[in-house]
Amino acid sequence: MLEVTALGWTLTIGVIVALLALDLTLGVLRPHVVGFREAAGWSIFYIGVAIAFGLVFASVAGWGFGAEYFAGYIVEKSLSVDNLFVFVIIMSSFAVPERYQQEVLTFGIIIALVLRVIFIVLGATLLNLFSFMFLIFGLILIFTAVQLYRHRDEDPSIDDNALVKAGRRFLPVTEDYVDGKMITRVDGRRMVTPLFLVLLAIGSTDILFALDSIPAVFGVTEEAYIVFVANAFALLGLRALFFLVKGLLDRLVYLSTGLAVILAFIGVKLILHWAHKALSTSVPEVGTPVSLAVIVGILVITTVASLIKSSRDPSKKAHAGSLRAQREDDQKR
Repeated sequence: MLEVTALGWTLTIGVIVALLALDLTLGVLRPHVVGFREAAGWSIFYIGVAIAFGLVFASVAGWGFGAEYFAGYIVEKSLSVDNLFVFVIIMSSFAVPERYQQEVLTFGIIIALVLRVIFIVLGATLLNLFSFMFLIFGLILIFTAVQLYRHRDEDPSIDDNALVKAGRRFLPVTEDYVDGKMITRVDGRRMVTPLFLVLLAIGSTDILFALDSIPAVFGVTEEAYIVFVANAFALLGLRALFFLVKGLLDRLVYLSTGLAVILAFIGVKLILHWAHKALSTSVPEVGTPVSLAVIVGILVITTVASLIKSSRDPSKKAHAGSLRAQREDDQKR
């Protein structure tokens, strides 16, 4: 079992908070249109930080735990790309001006990180108290994988978002973005701007992604510390990655299929782990090196196949995938 000292947690959280502060400074205090070169530079920086942390962590804690971190990081990074699909859909649906997209993304990432911390603590507690939670988590992931595969050619509907519906119904909303403000005054009346609704949409979507991603990463490691850092470093680079790949996302036509396979694989791994502990030690388990190889292999195959398909059929567009079918009236439009 991994033992992390209070100093270790403090230093880790300090680094993550510092990087979040940097992201907040770039995305909120200095709103601007992000170009390809800037997005590429910051994406490389955040990936480099995540890799450097993993190498240092592995040298201190051992390469077994290091492999779990890299497996968890890759799982969360791949799932975060699906996050980007939904972010693009939300930004497009609300016609968010490019100069304000950084602000929304940064706050969205902070919300996602806070939610994941809550779910990590809850998940780790449940797994420590009840071994059958491995079975529950596994079944949740398999159900999610099946639903994602069934609706892989659909996108989530923002019109079905309960918080956005409530916001539009009960809050006074301005027509314009009002210089990137979320709350403003118009003729002495306090009103929210569409940017506030965008944040509601992204925040509520983050809850759904957290419900999937936390069981997924617990499938490759039971260590709460590794789950936390894998999630944190995967999310920290999301703002820059959004601007880097949003033009390429349409070409990843098999991404939802690949993610469905990964979630199903991890779900089976969790169920086998539960059976090994609760039923019989003769039940085989899937080791971390095998998990890492399978996850990377699926992502490579998915990416290559997607690029080949999109190059042969440019009209073929990727979709984020949905956990439920769109309403009939949406499908008929």
